[in-house]
Amino acid sequence: MKNKIKLDSLPKHIAVIMDGNGRWAKSQGAARVFGHKNAIKAVRDTTEGCAELGVEYLTLYAFSTENWKRPKLEVNALMQLLVATINKEIKTLMDNDIKLTAIGDIESLPKSCQRELAQAMETTSKNKRMTLVLALSYSGKWDITNAMKQIGLKCESGALKAENITSEIIENHLSTSGIPDPELLIRTSGEQRISNFLLWQMAYTEFFITDTLWPDFRREHLYEAIVSYQTRERRFGKTSEQI
Repeated sequence: MKNKIKLDSLPKHIAVIMDGNGRWAKSQGAARVFGHKNAIKAVRDTTEGCAELGVEYLTLYAFSTENWKRPKLEVNALMQLLVATINKEIKTLMDNDIKLTAIGDIESLPKSCQRELAQAMETTSKNKRMTLVLALSYSGKWDITNAMKQIGLKCESGALKAENITSEIIENHLSTSGIPDPELLIRTSGEQRISNFLLWQMAYTEFFITDTLWPDFRREHLYEAIVSYQTRERRFGKTSEQI
């Protein structure tokens, strides 16, 4: 499948909804957290696979604002796993020249997570091969609401007039400011929804949905998604003749 990929038309930005950890664990007769632990291989394989191909940005939906509603035991285990994984994977990021950054309500994370994340971002800040974006305590509605609050404050202070608000100004106040919109979204586990992820940014994103559960996702699945993306005609509201 990798040989079918056209390197001159790669998606610049790929986003992934990593779904199916709980179902994978249940199929093994184990607790949900077992699925989260066994998903690390999929994260590493996907990240390295994107970097090797030449994808510039990879965004992983790691924890949504809605995930805080899950059982406290699972949330605590996820936070502990996040700290351990970030610390453990710094070498992989450095070896592959990958910069780590994050979007979301980071201040809502436990202090230990914030410290590990800040350290990892500082350590990898000069890497240039690819940017790995972790969406943590993130949701599209939170992102847009936060942007509106910032714009509202500027309008109140007189720094900005309401009639001058454009889509570009809104984009500049989103947490993804400076990051191109994703051309390809991959969702695992077969669910057909976007789960409050990058709502503004995915206006023209191509979707690839696979029944594969996230812990079983590997580079071949990534290659399959990219090949599918490259067979599509992206018109952005225009006709085929105009393209």
